[in-house]
Amino acid sequence: MRSLTVKELSKETWGDFESVLGANGGARGCWCMHWRLSIKEWTEGKGEGNRKAMKRLAGREPVPGLVVYDGDAPVAWCSLGPRSAFPRLERSPLLKGLGDEEVCAIACVYVEKGHRGSGLLPGILEAVCDWASAAGYATAEGYPVEPRDGRRAGADTAMTGIAGAFLDAGFSEVARPRADRPIMRRKV
Repeated sequence: MRSLTVKELSKETWGDFESVLGANGGARGCWCMHWRLSIKEWTEGKGEGNRKAMKRLAGREPVPGLVVYDGDAPVAWCSLGPRSAFPRLERSPLLKGLGDEEVCAIACVYVEKGHRGSGLLPGILEAVCDWASAAGYATAEGYPVEPRDGRRAGADTAMTGIAGAFLDAGFSEVARPRADRPIMRRKV
C-alpha cells in the first residue's frame, strides 16, 4: 500500500480539488454537495451552483473534506466530517445513524479519473483515518457499495467507496441495510 498524504480543503488547495474532480465537478456536477443539500437544492445547483457552494465551505469548520496526494500530485478527494454536516445522509432511511457515537462520516471518496483502478483506495482510507484520529475522532464510518454479479460500480454509484477497499483498510461491517450497501466502521 502506498503512503499517501492529505490536506484539508482550503483556498490554498482549491485548485487541486478542482483538478481531482475535473470539469464536471465529479459525477453529474455534484462538486461533493450530494449529502449536504436537499435533492431539490442539489439539482438546482448542479454544476456551477454546487461548485460555488463547496467553495464557500473551503477552509471552514467542520472541515468539508481532504485532498489526497501521492507525492505532490493530487489523486483523490474525500468528503468527511461529523454526520451532522451531511443533512441528507442524516435523513436517509437506508444509511440512518447507528447510535449516539460521534463518528467521522466518510461520505464520498472520489479518485481522479487517471488514477482509478490503480489500487489507491485502501491507502486513501488509511490516510483519511490518520487525519480523523489527529482531528480527535475515535471512529470513522463509511457507506461503501459492494458491486454484485461481477458488475463494476460507476463514478456516481461508487462515490461512497467500494466495500472491499474498506475491508483492506481495516474497517468492519457493522450493518447491512441493503444487499449491496454495508455500513462500515474502524476505530481510529
